[in-house]
Amino acid sequence: MKRLDPAKLFVEFRPGVTKEEPIFPRHYTLTHSDVTAELFLTIGLQYAYEKIGPMRDEVLAEWRLSDGRYYMYVYLYVDGQFDPIISATRYSIFKRELPLALEAIRYGDRAFFEAHPELDNAAIWVYFDSTIPLFNRSEFWGFPANYK
Repeated sequence: MKRLDPAKLFVEFRPGVTKEEPIFPRHYTLTHSDVTAELFLTIGLQYAYEKIGPMRDEVLAEWRLSDGRYYMYVYLYVDGQFDPIISATRYSIFKRELPLALEAIRYGDRAFFEAHPELDNAAIWVYFDSTIPLFNRSEFWGFPANYK
């Protein structure tokens, strides 16, 4: 995999979150610069909503608990301006770039995964949010260990 350039990833830990704790709540907001190709990962108790731009091309992820097991939930806003052509394009871009985003989250929070190695084997579920049924879907995207 290894698409990530660590020199272009900038990580910010918000108050209440350390490199190792907590597991829950732990939210990831991943944004980027189209100009510099830099990635900006914010890890906090909630999403960094103020970093979400009008393009809505961010990746939001968090740890959730179901039946006593943690999993990573990833949210992607597909629709853009509710134009089916734009939605199709955005869906395609998200699918193409999501491995890089997951690698950035895994690498940027690597001390957390070292402190909680069991989470490397937690499922990753991605929700593509769209009003168009073809793109409105949840998909299994493997495990964090697949992205290190």
